[in-house]
Amino acid sequence: MDQPKVAIVDYEAGNLRSVQKAIEFCGYIANITTDLDEINNCDGIILPGQGASDSAISKLNEFGLSESIKNQINKGKPFLGICLGLQLLFESSEEGDLLGLGLIEGRIEKFPEVSKVPHIGWNQVKFNQNHPINQGLPDESNFYFAHSYFAATGSKYQLATTDYGIQFCSAIAVDNLVAVQFHPEKSGSLGLRLYKNFLNMIIT
Repeated sequence: MDQPKVAIVDYEAGNLRSVQKAIEFCGYIANITTDLDEINNCDGIILPGQGASDSAISKLNEFGLSESIKNQINKGKPFLGICLGLQLLFESSEEGDLLGLGLIEGRIEKFPEVSKVPHIGWNQVKFNQNHPINQGLPDESNFYFAHSYFAATGSKYQLATTDYGIQFCSAIAVDNLVAVQFHPEKSGSLGLRLYKNFLNMIIT
């Protein structure tokens, strides 16, 4: 195929440019956008993550993006969620009152008080199955995290776990839908490898 069209969904949160620069470093172009036509006609979608659950969902709903994102995922378009972009895929969150996208069963929870919150810094990711997104990534690799809420383990789509006082789900994957709790764009060469793997999902 020609140069793939990657859409980074803009819901007025931070970190968008860092994700865009990581894709550019991999040799591809990604547009930061809220345009429905662009998202519907792109080859792959990235939902980045910084901010709070309710404000993010509110913006996605306001721009008409929630249903578009779900429709494109259900059609088989490669999708990558990052940090909050993973949490928004679930049905609900302790962080707010609004429902999530509901693509993954379960509720996002807050870390218990026994842990220092937020969880910020490098931590180990233990992959428990194979998927194109983690091809070439050593098991128990370290990635960079920054979050106060988490997805509990046990999802049938769980790809990886991480320990932080408790064990939580740090990546999910099912076919074309992938999401990670950590920030690949802040995780050096291994993070760039994960982005390259996502791009390979688009072009193959």
